[in-house]
Amino acid sequence: MSAAGLRLSVLIPVYNEATTIEHVVDRVRRIPASTEIIAIDDASGDGSGDVLERLHAAGKIHHLAAIRSGIAHATGDVVVIQDADLEYDPLDLPTLLGPIADGRADAVFGSRFQGGPHRVLYFWHSVGNSVLTLLSNMFTNLNLTDMETCYKVVRTELLKRLPLRSNRFGFEVEITARLSQAGARIWELPISYSGRTYAEGKKITWRDGFAAIFHVLRYNLFPPGGDWRRK
Repeated sequence: MSAAGLRLSVLIPVYNEATTIEHVVDRVRRIPASTEIIAIDDASGDGSGDVLERLHAAGKIHHLAAIRSGIAHATGDVVVIQDADLEYDPLDLPTLLGPIADGRADAVFGSRFQGGPHRVLYFWHSVGNSVLTLLSNMFTNLNLTDMETCYKVVRTELLKRLPLRSNRFGFEVEITARLSQAGARIWELPISYSGRTYAEGKKITWRDGFAAIFHVLRYNLFPPGGDWRRK
């Protein structure tokens, strides 16, 4: 099967992104793939919800309330999370679909640190990402270069089987841990990245980094029971 033959469900979590969300939706709608868009409003207070309702009324998106409800409603062959800012380029998504379409992968991570074009920004952010990825790799026994990447393309059937609990920043850590625990075949490909400055609306802080360390320990040391792992 070619990548063009896969239907893609794009989940877009939104928190105070009224100035960018419509641009992101338009970019996703331009990618050369059959796509459904599910936007998730996380109690935004800047009018993002009004923008999403307008896009929903125009038939451009579905509008739900949580990442896990978005996963449950996804009807595509594969699912990916798309941040509501302009840091990740949806035009990278067809390339990420390739290993899944070829039957080589169950999930594909888009790495910001494998040599793709990227905006030069904060040194300590890259150090923090490296530390979190290293810590996660020590538990999962994966050799990822970018565990915290937003772009994780996963077969829908597998994703719906994973016992996910997180709806916010812990999601990246949890899905990586659960994919490893399920024995998923994971590939990693380079993507472009246009990071924002804090003046431009970036929200991640050092507190989120410490929270991520807690999530790495939590989701790797205490996996849920049940028969969800691959036999």
